[in-house]
Amino acid sequence: MTDKSTLGPIVSSAHLAEGEAPALSELEFGMILAFHAFERWMVRCMAAAGEPGLAPLDVLIIHAVNHRKRAKTLADLCLVLNVEDTHLVTYSVRKLERAGLVQSGRKGKEKTVAITDKGALACARYRDIREELLVRTIRDMGLSGEALSRIAAQLRILSGHYGQAARAAASL
Repeated sequence: MTDKSTLGPIVSSAHLAEGEAPALSELEFGMILAFHAFERWMVRCMAAAGEPGLAPLDVLIIHAVNHRKRAKTLADLCLVLNVEDTHLVTYSVRKLERAGLVQSGRKGKEKTVAITDKGALACARYRDIREELLVRTIRDMGLSGEALSRIAAQLRILSGHYGQAARAAASL
């Protein structure tokens, strides 16, 4: 059996782990795996909740629109979800409207999006399935709410560093 010290860090791109921070490459590989697993989870959970055919961004948007039962502007959705391409959110909102899950409105000159009863029901079914299939297994790992909150805070901080690095790279 080979131990980790002879294999090196578990990364997706060994050439990126050759620099000063190989552990960062390990973290990035973990984020890649988690990101894709999370996308699969959202789509399959929403399908199990009775709304098949939605893309990951569609699921994020329906939950964001349902948040606190208040209409959101497209700018709000882009900001909260950290989506640069407004047209992606616009396309998703149209798709969700056609499915009867959200409805558009206006607040002055701005377009707003609000949850429909059908959309709220889909979110509630998603929540129930999430509780049954995901929350229990995470709880069984022994992760406390406080530990999960610390991890979430660290991920938000990292997203800020990646965002700043992206802005710097765009200026090169």
